Amino acid sequence: MASKLSDGGGGDLDENSEINVTPFIDVMLVLLIIFMVAAPLATVDMKVDLPQSAAQPVKRDDKPVFVTLKDDLTLALGNEETARDSFVATLEQVTEGKRDTRILLRVDKAVDYGELMTVMNLIQRAGYGKIALVGLEAAPAR
Repeated sequence: MASKLSDGGGGDLDENSEINVTPFIDVMLVLLIIFMVAAPLATVDMKVDLPQSAAQPVKRDDKPVFVTLKDDLTLALGNEETARDSFVATLEQVTEGKRDTRILLRVDKAVDYGELMTVMNLIQRAGYGKIALVGLEAAPAR
């Protein structure tokens, strides 16, 4: 406990009731420095030098072509169900034979990955190379 001489001149020592905060400040500064050094090390950061892109946003088609694979493995072109054996002919009719048409593929999440690949291969064998998968935009994870 700290003490100081009293003003009475008798040489008596009185108790000092003031709190010495200097050690507390020293400890806080040391902890601040430790956290400032350790915080950047705690994050996972991978340095990658990404190339810049000057690509323009992709223009959307006026009439997109949707192919839907339902959970019961039936195919639909637009809003009309289509049999697999007549699918290619119907697709050519809808796209008017334009092989560069982008095909938007919607698949039920209960469908097996192998079935998805079968439909994608069917579309590619028909000569359509631009296939995009459609999904729902999810809210960011917290």
